[in-house]
Amino acid sequence: MATTLESERLILRPWTVDDADVALAIYGRSDVARWLSPAMDRVLDEESMRLLLQQWIAEDERSVPPLGRWAIETREDKHVVGGVALLFLPPGGEDLEIGFQLVPEEWGHGYATEAGLAVAHYALLEHHAEEVFAVVRPGNERAAAAARRMGMDWAGETEKYYQLSLEVYRLRAADLDHPFPSPRFRTDH
Repeated sequence: MATTLESERLILRPWTVDDADVALAIYGRSDVARWLSPAMDRVLDEESMRLLLQQWIAEDERSVPPLGRWAIETREDKHVVGGVALLFLPPGGEDLEIGFQLVPEEWGHGYATEAGLAVAHYALLEHHAEEVFAVVRPGNERAAAAARRMGMDWAGETEKYYQLSLEVYRLRAADLDHPFPSPRFRTDH
């Protein structure tokens, strides 16, 4: 059972293996992959992307909501512009991280903020998570700005999660006083 999240301009839907070409346009870019935490090598070809998507889909099927990975589609034309995930952070698997990646041609449109808020609402309001985090590599000003636009508070720096220095932002349910309309959720069978 897969949950689709909808916001004003976006549809966040589960990835499929048929998305390999559009996912490669995101995760095959060194200017995207270099910022990922945990570090992920740039995906080199469509077959490798298909295998990675199969792995993500299998993990999502075993995961308990609100955990998951979604393709970010524009509502207007159903064009995939990125991906967003809500996963446990290592080492203890207690903290939830929202991560978002966009194809560089779509940077600057507010899609990361909108997708992140949809996932945050889903986790905090629908599933009563206490808090969600964004961990950002130093120098990734776009991701840090998106986290701040989501209403996330600066929580400091840490090496706790991936043994490298990361900036940490935190959002709690009480912080969701954002002007974006609440997203809609539907479970596809």
